[in-house]
Amino acid sequence: MPITGPQCRAARALIQWSREEAAEESGVSIETLADFETGREIPSADVMAKLQASLEQGGAVFIPENGGGVGVRLKFNRREVRALNRWEGEGGQAGEDDV
Repeated sequence: MPITGPQCRAARALIQWSREEAAEESGVSIETLADFETGREIPSADVMAKLQASLEQGGAVFIPENGGGVGVRLKFNRREVRALNRWEGEGGQAGEDDV
């Protein structure tokens, strides 16, 4: 399901990312992001996928049309996301357990 501009803007608000942060995390230009969120431009499917993936990694969950309209919610709160990002880098490489 492709996300909409308003969903993108709402997801950024929920995870407390500026346009600059979202652009940097997704690799999409700030201008393209702004045009998408305000409805001036519909970017390619590839650009929308990059935006969606980065916002989901930041903690947003996109809700498809389910009779009540599309939406977005938080997967984790901002503190939990920071903690998860910290934990992912700890402990070295994962290996098989002999237990």
